[in-house]
Amino acid sequence: MNLNPEKTALERPGLRDLGVTHVLNAAEGKWNNVLTGANYYSDLNIKYLGVEADDKPTFNISQYFFLAAEFIHEALSRPQNKVLVHCVMGRSRSATLVLAYLMMKHSLTVVEAIEHVRQHRCILPNHGFLKQLRALDITLQEDKLRRKRDMEDQESKT
Repeated sequence: MNLNPEKTALERPGLRDLGVTHVLNAAEGKWNNVLTGANYYSDLNIKYLGVEADDKPTFNISQYFFLAAEFIHEALSRPQNKVLVHCVMGRSRSATLVLAYLMMKHSLTVVEAIEHVRQHRCILPNHGFLKQLRALDITLQEDKLRRKRDMEDQESKT
Protein backbone atom coordinates (compact mmCIF):
# COMPACT_ATOMS: atom_id res chain seq x y z
CA MET A 1 0.00 0.00 0.00
CA ASN A 2 1.24 3.47 -0.90
CA LEU A 3 0.20 6.66 0.90
CA ASN A 4 0.99 9.63 -1.32
CA PRO A 5 -0.03 13.15 -2.40
CA GLU A 6 -2.10 13.96 -5.46
CA LYS A 7 0.97 14.27 -7.69
CA THR A 8 1.47 10.51 -7.60
CA ALA A 9 -2.20 9.85 -8.38
CA LEU A 10 -2.07 12.11 -11.44
CA GLU A 11 1.03 10.48 -12.98
CA ARG A 12 -0.58 7.68 -14.96
CA PRO A 13 2.67 6.22 -16.37
CA GLY A 14 4.10 6.16 -12.85
CA LEU A 15 1.08 4.27 -11.57
CA ARG A 16 1.54 1.69 -14.30
CA ASP A 17 5.24 1.38 -13.43
CA LEU A 18 4.39 0.94 -9.73
CA GLY A 19 1.84 -1.74 -10.59
CA VAL A 20 -1.00 0.09 -8.85
CA THR A 21 -4.27 -1.83 -9.15
CA HIS A 22 -6.48 0.21 -6.80
CA VAL A 23 -6.74 3.93 -6.01
CA LEU A 24 -8.52 5.44 -3.01
CA ASN A 25 -8.90 9.21 -3.44
CA ALA A 26 -9.70 10.85 -0.09
CA ALA A 27 -10.03 14.25 -1.79
CA GLU A 28 -12.77 13.71 -4.34
CA GLY A 29 -15.47 16.28 -4.91
CA LYS A 30 -16.05 19.82 -3.83
CA TRP A 31 -13.53 20.35 -1.01
CA ASN A 32 -9.91 21.01 -2.02
CA ASN A 33 -10.20 18.14 -4.41
CA VAL A 34 -8.08 16.05 -6.73
CA LEU A 35 -9.73 15.88 -10.13
CA THR A 36 -9.57 12.19 -10.90
CA GLY A 37 -12.24 9.54 -10.89
CA ALA A 38 -12.93 6.05 -12.14
CA ASN A 39 -12.81 7.26 -15.75
CA TYR A 40 -9.37 8.81 -15.25
CA TYR A 41 -7.97 5.32 -14.60
CA SER A 42 -10.28 3.21 -16.78
CA ASP A 43 -7.72 2.36 -19.47
CA LEU A 44 -5.22 1.35 -16.77
CA ASN A 45 -7.57 -1.28 -15.34
CA ILE A 46 -7.41 0.38 -11.91
CA LYS A 47 -10.28 0.03 -9.45
CA TYR A 48 -11.21 3.36 -7.92
CA LEU A 49 -12.91 4.61 -4.78
CA GLY A 50 -13.36 8.32 -4.18
CA VAL A 51 -14.63 9.89 -0.97
CA GLU A 52 -15.61 13.52 -0.53
CA ALA A 53 -13.69 14.44 2.59
CA ASP A 54 -12.95 17.99 3.70
CA ASP A 55 -9.68 18.46 5.60
CA LYS A 56 -11.30 20.40 8.44
CA PRO A 57 -11.44 19.30 12.08
CA THR A 58 -15.25 19.55 12.04
CA PHE A 59 -15.65 17.18 9.07
CA ASN A 60 -16.99 13.71 9.92
CA ILE A 61 -14.45 11.52 8.14
CA SER A 62 -15.47 8.55 10.29
CA GLN A 63 -18.45 8.03 7.97
CA TYR A 64 -15.90 6.66 5.47
CA PHE A 65 -13.87 4.44 7.83
CA PHE A 66 -15.71 1.20 7.04
CA LEU A 67 -15.99 1.82 3.29
CA ALA A 68 -12.30 2.70 2.96
CA ALA A 69 -11.15 -0.18 5.18
CA GLU A 70 -13.19 -2.67 3.16
CA PHE A 71 -11.87 -1.30 -0.15
CA ILE A 72 -8.24 -1.52 1.00
CA HIS A 73 -8.72 -4.90 2.67
CA GLU A 74 -10.40 -6.45 -0.35
CA ALA A 75 -7.69 -5.09 -2.66
CA LEU A 76 -4.85 -6.37 -0.49
CA SER A 77 -6.45 -9.80 -0.10
CA ARG A 78 -4.65 -10.63 -3.34
CA PRO A 79 -0.87 -10.35 -2.95
CA GLN A 80 -0.34 -9.06 -6.49
CA ASN A 81 -2.53 -5.99 -5.88
CA LYS A 82 -1.12 -2.60 -4.96
CA VAL A 83 -3.20 0.20 -3.47
CA LEU A 84 -2.52 3.93 -3.72
CA VAL A 85 -4.29 6.00 -1.06
CA HIS A 86 -4.03 9.74 -1.57
CA CYS A 87 -5.49 13.16 -0.91
CA VAL A 88 -3.94 16.51 -1.82
CA MET A 89 -0.86 16.34 0.41
CA GLY A 90 -1.05 12.69 1.51
CA ARG A 91 -0.79 13.63 5.17
CA SER A 92 -4.24 14.11 6.72
CA ARG A 93 -7.35 12.73 4.97
CA SER A 94 -5.67 9.78 3.27
CA ALA A 95 -3.52 9.08 6.32
CA THR A 96 -6.63 9.03 8.51
CA LEU A 97 -8.29 6.43 6.28
CA VAL A 98 -5.14 4.28 6.25
CA LEU A 99 -4.95 4.49 10.05
CA ALA A 100 -8.60 3.44 10.34
CA TYR A 101 -7.90 0.48 8.03
CA LEU A 102 -4.94 -0.65 10.16
CA MET A 103 -7.03 -0.36 13.30
CA MET A 104 -10.08 -2.15 11.90
CA LYS A 105 -8.42 -4.87 9.86
CA HIS A 106 -5.11 -5.43 11.68
CA SER A 107 -6.27 -4.82 15.26
CA LEU A 108 -3.79 -2.02 15.89
CA THR A 109 -4.50 0.68 18.44
CA VAL A 110 -4.50 4.25 17.18
CA VAL A 111 -1.03 4.79 18.66
CA GLU A 112 0.34 1.59 17.08
CA ALA A 113 -1.18 2.51 13.71
CA ILE A 114 0.31 6.02 13.81
CA GLU A 115 3.73 4.68 14.79
CA HIS A 116 3.57 2.10 12.00
CA VAL A 117 2.67 4.61 9.29
CA ARG A 118 5.16 7.20 10.53
CA GLN A 119 7.96 4.70 9.96
CA HIS A 120 7.22 5.07 6.25
CA ARG A 121 5.75 8.55 5.79
CA CYS A 122 5.36 11.83 7.62
CA ILE A 123 1.65 12.14 8.42
CA LEU A 124 -0.31 14.83 10.20
CA PRO A 125 -4.05 14.14 10.53
CA ASN A 126 -5.89 17.22 11.78
CA HIS A 127 -6.99 17.23 15.42
CA GLY A 128 -10.63 16.53 14.55
CA PHE A 129 -9.63 13.43 12.60
CA LEU A 130 -7.44 12.30 15.49
CA LYS A 131 -10.42 12.60 17.84
CA GLN A 132 -12.48 10.45 15.48
CA LEU A 133 -9.69 7.87 15.31
CA ARG A 134 -9.53 7.87 19.10
CA ALA A 135 -13.29 7.25 19.25
CA LEU A 136 -12.83 4.36 16.81
CA ASP A 137 -10.00 3.03 18.98
CA ILE A 138 -12.22 3.06 22.07
CA THR A 139 -15.04 1.30 20.22
CA LEU A 140 -12.72 -1.37 18.82
CA GLN A 141 -11.08 -1.97 22.22
CA GLU A 142 -14.49 -2.25 23.91
CA ASP A 143 -15.63 -4.73 21.24
CA LYS A 144 -12.46 -6.76 21.75
CA LEU A 145 -13.00 -6.89 25.53
CA ARG A 146 -16.67 -7.82 25.06
CA ARG A 147 -15.73 -10.70 22.73
CA LYS A 148 -13.09 -11.89 25.19
CA ARG A 149 -15.60 -11.86 28.06
CA ASP A 150 -18.17 -13.69 25.94
CA MET A 151 -15.62 -16.40 25.09
CA GLU A 152 -14.65 -16.75 28.76
CA ASP A 153 -18.32 -17.02 29.74
CA GLN A 154 -18.89 -19.75 27.14
CA GLU A 155 -15.79 -21.66 28.28
CA SER A 156 -16.87 -21.52 31.92
CA LYS A 157 -20.27 -23.00 31.01
CA THR A 158 -18.71 -26.07 29.39
